[in-house]
Amino acid sequence: MKKLVWYFREVRVPYRDSFHTDAEVKGIGEVPMTFIRAPYIETADEQVQVLAHVDDRIVAVQYGAQIGLSFHPELDADNRIHEKFLELIAD
Repeated sequence: MKKLVWYFREVRVPYRDSFHTDAEVKGIGEVPMTFIRAPYIETADEQVQVLAHVDDRIVAVQYGAQIGLSFHPELDADNRIHEKFLELIAD
């Protein structure tokens, strides 16, 4: 059985509680983050690099060439997270 690397906490929040903020992402800088009924990452194993927090909750992680996000980078004009992912899979 494959070991759990990170675990998303399923959160049932109303759409009206969706929000937008800017926060620091390790190795990228401050990026816009749009959260739409998004779960947060409850736990991450030691080998997982935590990339970002919002309100003391993990919202971005990296494990090898995999990235887990609690927000929707495709909804903002900033492409740096997509570029980071393309760099990871190109290696």
